[in-house]
Amino acid sequence: MKWVYIEDIADFKDKEVEIRGWLYNKRSSGKARFLLIRDGTGILQGTIFSTEKDHPLFPKFDSLTQESSIVIRGRIKEDKRAPGGFELEIEDIEVIQVAKDYPITPKEHSTPFLMEHRHLWLRSRKQHAILQIRTELIKSIRDFFDGRGFRLMDTPILTPSACEGTTTLFETEYFDQKAYLSQSGQLYNEATAMAFGKVYCFGPTFRAEKSKTRRHLIEFWMVEPEVAFATLEDAIELGEDLVVYIIQRILEKNKNELEVLERDTQPLEKIKRPFPHITYDEAVKKVTEKGSKMEWGDDFGSPEETLLSEIFDLPVSVTHFPAKIKAFYMQPDPKRSDLVLGMDMIASEGYGEIIGGGQRIHDLKLLEQKIKEHKLPREAYAWYADLRKYGSVPHSGFGLGIERTLAWICKIKHIRETIPFPRLLYKIYP
Repeated sequence: MKWVYIEDIADFKDKEVEIRGWLYNKRSSGKARFLLIRDGTGILQGTIFSTEKDHPLFPKFDSLTQESSIVIRGRIKEDKRAPGGFELEIEDIEVIQVAKDYPITPKEHSTPFLMEHRHLWLRSRKQHAILQIRTELIKSIRDFFDGRGFRLMDTPILTPSACEGTTTLFETEYFDQKAYLSQSGQLYNEATAMAFGKVYCFGPTFRAEKSKTRRHLIEFWMVEPEVAFATLEDAIELGEDLVVYIIQRILEKNKNELEVLERDTQPLEKIKRPFPHITYDEAVKKVTEKGSKMEWGDDFGSPEETLLSEIFDLPVSVTHFPAKIKAFYMQPDPKRSDLVLGMDMIASEGYGEIIGGGQRIHDLKLLEQKIKEHKLPREAYAWYADLRKYGSVPHSGFGLGIERTLAWICKIKHIRETIPFPRLLYKIYP
């Protein structure tokens, strides 16, 4: 008898199969017994029907509890009333382990309780749906860049220097010297872009930000493309193409999961290029007109990002930020030296920044001046400065945060549900 996964069950209509999984739920109705089994790829209903009170499968059925691990064997039948349109006529049940007192029962539980049991909470339908979409999101990103000829370049997790600012670094010992957990792979991406033309890295990043907002994680995943010879406008266009590709892919591939989440997909279906573009100056004017107290020179916080997303139905790209609130490597605006050629893409529906990037400094003297102004250790950036000595060219790129993008697509309130094991302020268990 063939072991099959539930997601492939339609290919085995009227055939005998074996399903290996866990009991999701069960019920009895007269002469029938029904169980729902999940195997990670889906949920399948199995049925036992008998007029005999002492049917040999009934005691096994009765012994099963939520999340007990089992193997069931039988014949697949089409049944429109069953979950997924198929059910299994059970001929045999093999009990692997009976789960005692499973803590996450089908009732309301507090968020702190669920976070303490995150390793089990992952099995619930909503969490399962979110992480299924995350899987497709990551696959769509890789397919997007691979399909455009980008090369995947892995960048180090342990680094000798900061990328996004020295105040949010996790410091560790590296034998006889200090090292830091990576905030971004961008600086190394710039080196590989000079070797391969267009590259991307994809991995975890770490920010020691003492923030408790629903949009922040201490450890999160980011995809970062970098393109030699590209301008700010090229980076914006690439980011818009990427977001449209992701949305269309998930709308196509994850209809069932979006239904589980009760996600209204109409706002996502509207997302097409071109997106609106506004300058930082224009953005400040718009949010202050809507009641924000921010002043020119301040960075956008969550309230301002939310206000911007209320103005536009599509994601909006904000460009030309004040130099003092952006990283040392940002290329200055040739028309205004107090601005840089940076961009943030703000998601619609109040989900904040999902992309940050822009054009990088390509002039050696200017880069060395910025390193000095930011009081960064020159020796730690010597290799980075080398990129401006040997065949320097204008280049641009950005980073897209996986968890924020996923929170927006799934329309969930808190980013902690977008990663299997979130790392939050002062919380590292489990």
